[in-house]
Amino acid sequence: MDGPEPSSLTQERLLDDLRQVIENAEELLKNTDQYHGSLYQAARTKLAEALQTATAELARFEDMQIDRMIELTAVASRLHRDLTGEARLLRAFRRED
Repeated sequence: MDGPEPSSLTQERLLDDLRQVIENAEELLKNTDQYHGSLYQAARTKLAEALQTATAELARFEDMQIDRMIELTAVASRLHRDLTGEARLLRAFRRED
């Protein structure tokens, strides 16, 4: 493997951006708790719902990434006939001359 595919890098950037948006939205919700007007409360409710959806979607994408990594590790192990975890580690850190 020469490194992550370009689409993997793009996906990772998107996930990082989503994490940042979630953090910012959580901070905004915390910092606007003192406003009690109906417009503020309606906006906060919408933001909280969107935040919940985004958090669930992020968890789903992270689970998909983990499943993909596990699958690729299993394929590589079969391809290289790695029978032990030690064999996998040694192959992963072997230098190509």
